Amino acid sequence: MIRMTNVHKSFGDQKVLNGLNLEIPAGDITAVIGPSGEGKSVLLKHIIGLMKPDSGRIEVDGESILDIRRSQLNRIREKFGMLFQNAALFDSMTVFENVAFPLQEKTRLPKEEIEQRVRSALEDVGLKNVNGKYPDELSGGMKKRVGLARALLLNPKIILFDEPTTGLDPIIKRAIHQLIKETHQKFGFTAVIVSHEIPEIFDIAQNVAMLFRGEILQIGTSEEIRNSGHPVVRQFISGSLDGPIQLV
Repeated sequence: MIRMTNVHKSFGDQKVLNGLNLEIPAGDITAVIGPSGEGKSVLLKHIIGLMKPDSGRIEVDGESILDIRRSQLNRIREKFGMLFQNAALFDSMTVFENVAFPLQEKTRLPKEEIEQRVRSALEDVGLKNVNGKYPDELSGGMKKRVGLARALLLNPKIILFDEPTTGLDPIIKRAIHQLIKETHQKFGFTAVIVSHEIPEIFDIAQNVAMLFRGEILQIGTSEEIRNSGHPVVRQFISGSLDGPIQLV
């Protein structure tokens, strides 16, 4: 579904992506893990075309997203939904207006159908009777649910999750992970999740990729990464990567 080949990206003297190679299989949940500051969010922005690499190739569904017209890139972006770290809700809009926004912007559907789709999307994420509330009236977990409802609304083939459980307590984190797993099973989208939640992320992801020093250090099934013999992967999973890195 997504292929990144020899992707390089620097900001001034800081090299963030260093010849990165990554393949995201269609229909799976793939988690990208790694220490803070390693470029995981930058990777997501490259996948959706918000950033361009200094060099390399990025393909979505067999199509290059580089050096193409804006109209072509927008067409490819229609395959994506995204759940941002802070849910990215508009404070001045109600829950209904936030979720309806993509339909109102990108379609000419009648008002009645938009209302039905918004209600259905909110029910899919376990929310009822919150249409008239504003984001500041919601808990952190409810905001993430609203953001996911909005991401699902246009039936995307791919959903990107940027740290979807940041700032939530352990119980709510588990609930959001379970919700992602259930909606994935129902809709079958391809998911890419940037996460620090170790070991919880292994319970919902089919594939896990470890990003370190601008490269994918290792990728495999959740079980393969959980039981990895690679020293840096073992250190990160055990929570000891802040210490000296043992590469041999």
